[in-house]
Amino acid sequence: MTANHRPVVLVVEDEADLRALIEESLVAQGFDVQLADTGAQALERLSGYAFDAVVIDWRLPDIVGLAVLDAGLDRYPDLVAVMMTGVGGVAEAVAAMRRGAVDFLIKPFQLSQLARVLQNSLDKRRLRQENAELRAQLHERYRFDTIVGQSPAIRQVFNVLELIAPRNSTVLIHGETGTGKELIARTIHHNSPRADQRFVAFSSAAIPEGLVEAELFGHTRGAFTGAVASRVGRFELAHRGTIFIDEVGMMPLPLQAKLLRALQEREIERVGESRSIKFDARIIAATNCDLRKLVKEGAFREDLFYRLNVIPITLPPLRDRREDIPLLVRHFVQKSCKSNGTASKTMSQFAMRRLMAHSWPGNIRQLENAIEHAVAMSGTEKEIPESALPEEILSPGTRQVVPLMTIPDEGINFTSVVSQVERELILKCLEKTGGNKRQAARLLNLSRTTLIDKLHRLNLLQDSSAA
Repeated sequence: MTANHRPVVLVVEDEADLRALIEESLVAQGFDVQLADTGAQALERLSGYAFDAVVIDWRLPDIVGLAVLDAGLDRYPDLVAVMMTGVGGVAEAVAAMRRGAVDFLIKPFQLSQLARVLQNSLDKRRLRQENAELRAQLHERYRFDTIVGQSPAIRQVFNVLELIAPRNSTVLIHGETGTGKELIARTIHHNSPRADQRFVAFSSAAIPEGLVEAELFGHTRGAFTGAVASRVGRFELAHRGTIFIDEVGMMPLPLQAKLLRALQEREIERVGESRSIKFDARIIAATNCDLRKLVKEGAFREDLFYRLNVIPITLPPLRDRREDIPLLVRHFVQKSCKSNGTASKTMSQFAMRRLMAHSWPGNIRQLENAIEHAVAMSGTEKEIPESALPEEILSPGTRQVVPLMTIPDEGINFTSVVSQVERELILKCLEKTGGNKRQAARLLNLSRTTLIDKLHRLNLLQDSSAA
């Protein structure tokens, strides 16, 4: 279910008052509702529209509700169906569940119970569909041999991955920004016994601080301003799979305590709810910070550090594995040509020497972006010339990103100044790319999602449209 798609439910009930009550309740819970008061009308509705879910009364004036259930599931096998009755018992419930209903409710029931059953079933259906998609797309992508490199540093990482992937042990990945921490986490997951389950990624840095807890643990409807519906958190989504917590060093201290409890007890509580929910997920965390230093400074809990640091993996920066640059360049050139449907290209020796000499502060992510730029700027040439490389590679250090400024005696508002610099950098990149956010994100060495979050935070969405 996409964020802007309200699930559409067909309610089949011959009693007018109950039908109206169910409609009112479901609409208030975020559903769109269509109604039918007979089996024939329900069959007509089902023949012309792919509903997300259907709620069917067992006894209808013209046909039995099971006939509507069968017709709906024959046409739409993924349809979420709930049966309800005022006279049924165990036999009817068993019959409905065997025919494909997800639940069977005895009247009178709480209307909130119906909404909860529908939402949970729709969430599970979406997860099944997404998992099937991911398995199909990622089966080949995250083998060990798709991590490019043959330097001693990266071979050591391979050795560790082969040992730990089949296990359930918690992993802490250290590495500078752009070294491929999420790629390593996904590779561990897709070579583990949990590979057929969901991989859920979460970045502490990409989400506003006030929403981190709700995103991680979920929340109930009305738990805070804007919580118009209950939401499943990342830990619940990752049940039986793997949860990847990136930038864990940036997590606020109060939330660190809740994360520690979740890891110790293997259970969480949604924001606004006191009921504990058990989960079974492998934990992989990542950081570009020195967590031991943060522990000494009191900015990171020591007990949480040891809980996460069961199996540490350190990813070397690109400057420490320069012998891998030619391999990575060939890989990214082929990848860019393939994704853009262009003829295969090679990198000229002059260009390769430039790439080998660069310091790569943005690591592999920066290299990949530079190669995509060079492939695009080389046009129809079979060999990518040195001149097609980005300016930052051709003339390193000649451009000043932050303008010189005088610090007054009374000091500056650091947060305000940093926000202003960040704002100007984003606007310049959007101007350079004609408003294309994906290209701007590449220039900034950010993911598109992170850039969108920053645009929201800095109120730049209108400016980006104008650009």
